[in-house]
Parts: sequence; C-alpha cells; structure tokens
Amino acid sequence: MNLGHLVTRSARYWPDRPAVADRHRRVSYRQLEERSNRLANALLGLGLEPGDRVALYSLNRVELVEAEVALYKAGLVKAPLNARLSTEEALHVLEDAQARVLIVGPEHAPGILERRDALPVVEQVVVIGADGDQGFESLLAKGDTALPAVQVDQDAPAVLHYTSGSSGRLKAAVQTFGNRLALVRKSLMLPEGRFAQDEVLGHVGPVTHASGMQIMPTLTTGGCNYLIDRFDIAELFATIQRERITRFFAVPTMLYRLIDSGLAGDYDLSSLRRITYGAAPMAPSRLREAMDVFGPIFTQGYGAGETTSTISILTLEDHLRGLKDKPELLGSCGRPYGESEVIIADDDGNPLPDGEAGEILVRGPDVMQGYWNAPDLTEEVIKDGWYHTGDVARRDEEGFLYIIDRKKDMIISGGFNIYPAEIETVLFRHPAVAECCVVGAPDPEWGEQVIAFVVCRPGETVEEAALVDYCAEHLASFKKPRHVRFIDELPKNPNGKVARRLVRDTLWKDHDRQVG
Repeated sequence: MNLGHLVTRSARYWPDRPAVADRHRRVSYRQLEERSNRLANALLGLGLEPGDRVALYSLNRVELVEAEVALYKAGLVKAPLNARLSTEEALHVLEDAQARVLIVGPEHAPGILERRDALPVVEQVVVIGADGDQGFESLLAKGDTALPAVQVDQDAPAVLHYTSGSSGRLKAAVQTFGNRLALVRKSLMLPEGRFAQDEVLGHVGPVTHASGMQIMPTLTTGGCNYLIDRFDIAELFATIQRERITRFFAVPTMLYRLIDSGLAGDYDLSSLRRITYGAAPMAPSRLREAMDVFGPIFTQGYGAGETTSTISILTLEDHLRGLKDKPELLGSCGRPYGESEVIIADDDGNPLPDGEAGEILVRGPDVMQGYWNAPDLTEEVIKDGWYHTGDVARRDEEGFLYIIDRKKDMIISGGFNIYPAEIETVLFRHPAVAECCVVGAPDPEWGEQVIAFVVCRPGETVEEAALVDYCAEHLASFKKPRHVRFIDELPKNPNGKVARRLVRDTLWKDHDRQVG
C-alpha cells in the first residue's frame, strides 16, 4: 500500500474531524485529503518522477504535514531540513540530497532566495505564505483533486532522515516506504494501546525529526496533529490548556526547563494523558521531579532515525513500578516491542548473556536501507542485517535495557573504561545541578582525565570541590571528575540534544590526536 492512502481512508471515516492544526489554521481530514492530492499532482506536473527528492525547510506549520502526505502519494522522497539549521547548513543538505524542489517557510525564504545562485540543483523554490507563482498556494491550485495513481515499491526510498550523529559528517538514513509502514504498525502496537480518536498530539519539537515520526500514526487513527512552531514555556502551557493537548514528545532538556520554570501550576494541564521523552537519557532524579509536577503519565522511547523511531519502550506501568518497588527501572530505556529483534552483542556481533555490557544491535522491517550515498558509513553500521547502534548497554533478566553510554563517548583513563553517562547520572542527583556533560580531556600521564561541565539551577550554587566529593561518594575513585567547569549553557545540536562533541572539542582543539 502507498503510505499516503492511509489518509485517504481516514478522510472517509472522519471527514470533518481536525487532522492537523497550528496557531494559524485548522485542516480537516477532508481538506487534508484534497490539498495533499492537489500538491502531489502539482509536483508531478512539474516533471518530477517517483524517487526524486523534495526538501522541506520550515518551522512547524500545517503545510509540512500537507506536504508529507502529498510526497507519499506521489512516490517522491521527503528530505526534511531541521528548521534550526542556518542557511549555509541548509545549502549543504540540499546539495547532498540533490533536491529538485524546495518548500520553504517564510522565516527562511529570504536567506534561501538571496543564495538562489548557490542552488543549481534546485529547480523550483516554493515559499509558504507567499503570493504569486512562487507561493505554496499557487502551486497547490495547479494540481487536480484526484488521488494520484502512483504505485510504490516497499523498498523504494520515502524519507532522507538527516541524523545529528557524533562524527560531524553529514549523513541521511534512507527510510523506505516499508520502513515507514513498519513505523505505523509498531506505533499502533504500543503496550499503551492505539491512539484514541480524540487524541490531540502536540508537536513541540521539530516535526522534521523525532516528533514528526508520530504524524502518520495519528492520522491513521483519526487524531489531530497540533504543530507548535517554537519552544516557549508559558506559550506551551497555554496551548495545552487551550487546545486540550492529550500527549506530546519532548527531549529531556525541554522537560528540565518546564520543571524549573515553576509555571505548570498556573495552567490547566488535566487533558494530558501521556508525555513521552527520548532522544537522550533522562536522569532518574529529574524524572521523579517531572512526575511530581505532571503526574505519573510518562513513557520513554528509545530508538534512532536508522531504526525509523522507537525500538524499545519504558511504559507508564514500568514508570509506576520504578516509583514503587524497582527504582532502577527509571534508569532503563525499556524493553523491545513490535517487530524489532534486539540483542546485546560483543565486538564480533555475538549475543551476550544478561548482565553483560555490549552494543545494542537491531534488525527488522524498520531498519533503514542504509545511508544516502555513503556506502562506507553503511558498511560500518549494518553488518549481516544487524544495525549497530553504537550504544553500550546491559539487559536484565526481565529484558529491560540499561544504556551505559555511547560506544564512541567512552573515556579511557589509565587503562580503565569510563562511561560519561554513569557520572552524569550521579551529578544529576545533586540538588544544584540542572544540566551537565562529562567528557574526556587530554592528560599526559593518564591519557584522558574526566572533566564535568555543569549548569546550575536558577538561584543555586555549589563549589567545585563539593561536586567532586559528591561524585566520589557514589563512584569508584577513577571515575570521579578531576575538574568541574561551571557554565551558563551547554551547546545543543539542532534537535535539542547536548552536543557532547562540541564540548569535547574545546579541550582537544590544540591536539593532533583526539584520543589520549
């Protein structure tokens, strides 16, 4: 089945229900079906053929969902650009994707149009909100309302999902139509049950990445995708109250800011049934705080763009159990579900028994085809059908996964392997610590030494020696930070994750080697 036809079915079931909305407008399922058909036909009318890339570069808005559905229907490949990218960065992605058409939001259009000469591969720039032939509405009006008769192969590329990664090299996971259908299936197989028809899913993060993975599952079940174009704490709470948002996805950094704001009690947030966090680990101590503020409504998803979203989940019931009688569960990323096969393996890919640390390997219908035009990178991570995540974890006797750290983030000091996440978990327990990032710094004697970068909570202070001593109380001596550096803010990548590589680079910039 063509993935876009799922919306055609939903439009028959729930024609007048809202399918997608933002602060500017609302679109019903009937309207989404008609407008996505028009856009699909208009793009094909430009001479595009199935397999051609169409890039999207905009803040969250209704048109992004209309375009996504249209691209599926036309058999075209979506190449979404994170709206936080600079114009220069966007040009690199467009060149890499070889996008023939770019659909751009009004906030980015001036910068793109000024550099039009640097986009020889892009044949047409379509501007959302603009008048005239270049406008989104003008293009859409040229298309027929009939459903395009485009058949797609399940192994054909559907999305180029550009990943943040840790290497700094531009790379895109090629997600096929089959991968995206597997995403819909596993979303509806969640232990929590299928999405309710009165669901209003708030997209707080950019829908070009993790949050957007739930657009199609929501549309398949008659819910509404509400797109939020910026992260403003008071505005988010007001939107939840006004729109009766039932669930949203957030990275831990967002949740920390929501908790620390102290504003949650000023709004009616009773409509919230689920808050899902992921994309980075969340400190168990701060997770307890979040449940105190929002209630026991949390789930965690662990996955990647390479696995077309989630492969394991820590359910609401798991969180409750963690609060009650198994506190270590709050440090788990849950258990695999759906169709994914997941193992903990040694360096040769051999499965390890419970309790032993190894790399998480995944295979199944949701694993990407490979990296776009990068066979060398693909060969590094996909071996014998297994995707090597680069995450080091152990599994307990119940099947819960506990991530120890990224394989490449490991610090080697005096011959000992040290995982930054283990130290960060301890630091997060300290009442003065809001955010932290632990990295290895060059050391002539030990190879590397442990350095912690810390952001304190508003109004809180703590001495460096006190934090080092605090870590020493909970960790082996060789793991404690040798130094703590207090900073106002940690650098983040466009997806809101702490950019560990940028933090580490400040310590290694004058060294020829990047290891101790």
